[in-house]
Amino acid sequence: MVSKRLIGVWTFLDLCLLAAGVVSVALSIVWRAPNVLMNMVFSPTTLTAGLILGIFLLATVVISIGAIVQPNHVTLGLVILNWALITDAIIIVVIGSWIWFFTLRERNNFHALFLKLSVADRIVLQDQLNCCGYFNANDAAEIGGTFCANQTFVAVTNNITTGSFCVSPITAYADYSLNNTFTTVYGFMAIVMSLFLASLCVINKRAENERFKKIDAKRGGKGFV
Repeated sequence: MVSKRLIGVWTFLDLCLLAAGVVSVALSIVWRAPNVLMNMVFSPTTLTAGLILGIFLLATVVISIGAIVQPNHVTLGLVILNWALITDAIIIVVIGSWIWFFTLRERNNFHALFLKLSVADRIVLQDQLNCCGYFNANDAAEIGGTFCANQTFVAVTNNITTGSFCVSPITAYADYSLNNTFTTVYGFMAIVMSLFLASLCVINKRAENERFKKIDAKRGGKGFV
């Protein structure tokens, strides 16, 4: 029999995988809520990728349940589980690296996204962050709202050395959010690989038990002692 300790570890890791899948799916849905700044940072493509990752992780949990309840001599389910975990690992690396790569040029990347916003959304963002324009007040600044209320204020803002421009608050929020996101995604890799190794141990232990049963059967069922 596979030891209770090994099964306990395997079960704990499987529950961790379930939690990772639930978190990935839940956040991918919740972060689609209307919010100009959050929608800039987490694009529909990014959220869809997170949703796909979550679905794959949850599907792997379903496979794992079917695999672990099989009789000891049946290890095919656990083999399929490990292939599913390898697939999960590849998806994690792709999504995590994609998000990480985007953070390498945040200022320019979010400048392009800022320019694509509608006038109304830029005004909302300027009021939320108390800023006018992106790199400076002449860079896609929108007159209106409560902060950039008129051209005179925008002109005064543009002459301030430090500047009240949107690049700093946008990239600060994005840097914090995206760094935590790809770190969490990479963290899923620890769960996936640990469960992979635990499954290998279960497969090995089951195969070992079956080998001893066959040897025992050849000896007339008397055992070794």
